[in-house]
Amino acid sequence: MRRHLPLFLLFPFTLHAQCDRWQQRITCELSVDLNVGDHRYTGVEKLVYQNNSPDTLRVMFFHLYFNAFRPGSEMDVRSRTIADPDPRVGDRIAGLAPSEMGELRCMDMTQDGASVAKLEHLGTVLKVTLAKPVLPRKSTTLNFAFQGQVPVQIRRSGRDNAEGIAYSMTQWYPKVAVYDHRGWHADPYVGREFYGEWGDHLLAITLDSMYTVGATGVLKNPSEIGHGYGVRTKTQKGMGRKLRWVFEARNVHDVAWVADPDYKHVTAQVPDGPMLHFLYEDKPELEAVWKDLPGYMTRSFQFMKERFGAYPYPQFTFAQGGDGGMEYPNLTLLTGKRRLGSLVGTSVHESVHNWYYGMLGSDEGSYPWMDEGFTEYASSEVMQHLFGTEGDPHLDAYKGFLAMAAQKELHEPMSTHADHFATNQAYGATAYSKGEMFLHQLGTVIGDRNVHQGLLRYYEACRFKHPEPIDVQRVMEKQSGVQLDWYFDEWINTTWRTDHAITGVLQLRDTTYITVANKGRMLMPVDVRIDLRDGTSMYYHIPLSLMLGAKPAGSEPYPFTALPPWPWTHPDYTFALPLPMARIAGIRIDPTGRVADEDRSNDELLMPEGVQGLIQR
Repeated sequence: MRRHLPLFLLFPFTLHAQCDRWQQRITCELSVDLNVGDHRYTGVEKLVYQNNSPDTLRVMFFHLYFNAFRPGSEMDVRSRTIADPDPRVGDRIAGLAPSEMGELRCMDMTQDGASVAKLEHLGTVLKVTLAKPVLPRKSTTLNFAFQGQVPVQIRRSGRDNAEGIAYSMTQWYPKVAVYDHRGWHADPYVGREFYGEWGDHLLAITLDSMYTVGATGVLKNPSEIGHGYGVRTKTQKGMGRKLRWVFEARNVHDVAWVADPDYKHVTAQVPDGPMLHFLYEDKPELEAVWKDLPGYMTRSFQFMKERFGAYPYPQFTFAQGGDGGMEYPNLTLLTGKRRLGSLVGTSVHESVHNWYYGMLGSDEGSYPWMDEGFTEYASSEVMQHLFGTEGDPHLDAYKGFLAMAAQKELHEPMSTHADHFATNQAYGATAYSKGEMFLHQLGTVIGDRNVHQGLLRYYEACRFKHPEPIDVQRVMEKQSGVQLDWYFDEWINTTWRTDHAITGVLQLRDTTYITVANKGRMLMPVDVRIDLRDGTSMYYHIPLSLMLGAKPAGSEPYPFTALPPWPWTHPDYTFALPLPMARIAGIRIDPTGRVADEDRSNDELLMPEGVQGLIQR
């Protein structure tokens, strides 16, 4: 029998300068009993909380997400009053009957055997005044009971979704809020993103034996369960009989599960990787598409391992459920009635989240682009690999960002909290499109190879931690030798425009002088292509003075000459070509189209034949 070592021993951390902040640690044991007749459940939770902070904690906070699905909740009001409501939510919460609402309450909480001083249910947040302070470097154990009602599926969680899946049990239990160097993160649930403490979880689920279950973690009692997990050795008889499923998930920051009586269960083993589980309704129209999914996802996990780092957990589950596609540790929920391309694309995106949400557990509320944008970046490359498409796989991200940026009233900084974007459109374009573009565009600054190598360094340094933008910046600086504080500051914290332009060409004797101007406010280095009349081209790279360096030779598919840096204080930059204007057919800045320049009309200049002297515009 192979002995399983703790994940922190299997994957030692290197590059300690990144993500070396303290972080809390938990051990969570959950036991839940669900009544499929009335959709109510009861549970108990044992939480061992290790306070690794330098602070004394006198209160703790828990998330009670299911309370969002009640008329008058913050999610309800926000969904009805935002300028562009999400059609999946809209006014549906306001119309829920008592039997359709969500509910989650805690009771009988003790701390190290003594009753806590106070429990305050504050909508989707529980405030606990502790019986005694938790001192720095000390641990405490909380034991408590909870009860809830599964709401009709509206957003991510719930019962009886649009495709008839019985239970999508996500955000279903009292989840301790994160406490980090910025304090407590007990944000109310209005429908956006998540943040969780790292720990080991044991989940026991009791429900009707007719249901097949998928969950975060590894099933520990397959011989008692069957349902495609193993050969059942204990006979279960009788309608309404219950089974107790036990899952163990180590080093994760959340647990979720799904259940349906009509699930078909298919598995596929990734070579030298995880066992993949596929749960979907056993219907011919789904089988026609889902039968091909295991092959694609096996190849996806193999490519991710090679390009972005290995998936270290023993299993991953793709389950039909929810309201679109949503990621959880070791598990994703996705609607299943799709064409193959859509099914594969959604499955790729949601599984890749297990890198940038699952193993690199950023605060998604504060930095949604670090998950969504990076996931989109990797997913675009996976999809190109799976389907053999040609060209730059990231250009659609530029289109999405530039379309949003053109509507100046929509454009908000990437530093905006996910919950506080004025529109859903701005949030989506910023977290997804701009986040992907931000990473791909960095390749024009430090080189694409450095970006890819930097992402591998980021994975090694920050997995199972809570990385922030500074951690990505420092990894990329160490990888490239280039200073990037200006790039991260301006692209994250402002909505300044990028607009470089060719503004002048002058010939003096046999030398041509080309002037490029920054007509926007955003700072960026500039790549220039000179097309000659003999059909050849010359390439130049103008680094920014704040970089204190330049991207290396060989980082582009063409040879280029690095010019002296452009001082950031100067509105324009002129460089000399040792040839007359008559030999030049055209000049193009940003020849690969990888800079989010908002005005392409001034990026190219075609040179009339025989022209000499001065060209200005």
